[in-house]
Amino acid sequence: MLAAVGLITALGLRIWQIESGPPLELWHTYTPPELDALAIERSDWVGYLAAEEKAFAAVLAEVSAKLDWDARAPFNRFDPASPVHPPRFAQDFNRSFVLEPDGAPRGAVVLLHGLTDAPYSMRHIGALYRDARFVAIVPRLPAHGTVPAALAAVQWPDWMAATRLAMREARRRAGPGVPLHLVGFSNGGALALKHALDALDDPTLPKADRLVLVSPMIGISEFARFAGIAGWPALLPRFSKAAWLGIVPEFNPFKYNSFPVNGARQSWRVTQVLQQQVRRHAEAGSLARLPPTLTFQSVMDFTVSTRAIVDAFHARLPANGSALVLFDLNRAAKLGPLLRPDPDAALARLLPPPPRTFDVTIVTNAAPGSSSVAERTTPAGATDETERTLTLAFPIDVFSLSHVALPFPETDGLYGSNPDPADDFGIRLGTISARGERGALIVALDALLRQSSNPFFPYMLERIGAVIAPPG
Repeated sequence: MLAAVGLITALGLRIWQIESGPPLELWHTYTPPELDALAIERSDWVGYLAAEEKAFAAVLAEVSAKLDWDARAPFNRFDPASPVHPPRFAQDFNRSFVLEPDGAPRGAVVLLHGLTDAPYSMRHIGALYRDARFVAIVPRLPAHGTVPAALAAVQWPDWMAATRLAMREARRRAGPGVPLHLVGFSNGGALALKHALDALDDPTLPKADRLVLVSPMIGISEFARFAGIAGWPALLPRFSKAAWLGIVPEFNPFKYNSFPVNGARQSWRVTQVLQQQVRRHAEAGSLARLPPTLTFQSVMDFTVSTRAIVDAFHARLPANGSALVLFDLNRAAKLGPLLRPDPDAALARLLPPPPRTFDVTIVTNAAPGSSSVAERTTPAGATDETERTLTLAFPIDVFSLSHVALPFPETDGLYGSNPDPADDFGIRLGTISARGERGALIVALDALLRQSSNPFFPYMLERIGAVIAPPG
């Protein structure tokens, strides 16, 4: 009886919450046509792009062309007159794209973006591979780049099917006998790792020679497990807004701000299947056949579990040349006294004691109170730490990186703190330093204060470059 009363109370609070929130707009209710997993498996890259074109055309016809006057605003990406309307740009990075190298490719790479994200987030790492004469395939994963409502209908096997299709296309373009890499950011990191594990079971799948994971979604909050309960009231048409965990203005041209319950549920399902698969292969001793993996992760990450990356993946690996790079807090930040206490103890609890089966590098302050940065590395199988000072520094007003910051340099036109003037996408989200009173903005302040670019991006490129062209 107490459980029933608690559930009814929770649902009542949920209904009150959604009723007091903003209304649903066209981009929350219209779902464009997308290929499902079965159709993607039967398709090829050309067919996938043709279906993608139909989805974007449908959004223009059914959403952008039908906006009410009160929905037409400079901050609305779906308004054709808005400076953040993606079709206005020379390249709409919501769509799948390919980066071709000069001359014959000496390798191929597939780069997978994150949840609510777009291929935009993979363009800088993709350019590094292209310059190294790799052909870079950057697919738009199903339900992304169009309207947030698409995420309310997608299933995670659709994302896996798109991953397999992109890997087939990468191998076709580069030909046999050359390296094939797989890079994934956030949810794309989970998909990349799962494909590599699937290839251990199915020899017909294109096998990656290297994995690069950026803030991979190997584990997330337990709340996502029960997110579906928050959507129960949506079974009644009167409470359709309950299908959304957040209804937010869509001012970002290459990322959804609104988030449906189904997005959380599908990402949680991916992590559960992935963790079970890692555990099964670890027990069978077959993780030795997994490609060497280079993982980048911020110690502070509100979106994914840093502990799961260590405990549920890296700690289970045999010695196969894998490495984990952790970006520490800035101990010299002006907000230092307000940081949570004992970050050193938190790091010690996070990592198993050496010797380990994988390299561990911590990018942190070179000395107490100094904004200069050093890398502290403990190689696999070793107990002693080596240190190298980097020609980089923590910005004094940045107390940590964030989940979303890692794949973007400070010069990125959308997210960078020092954007390239030639890289203009209608808004400079990385330069916003908001001061004022609550309630004046159309979004919560925490959405604007989160670190959105990586001051150590050159170091990331250096480490990935060493994977692309190993010494000797």
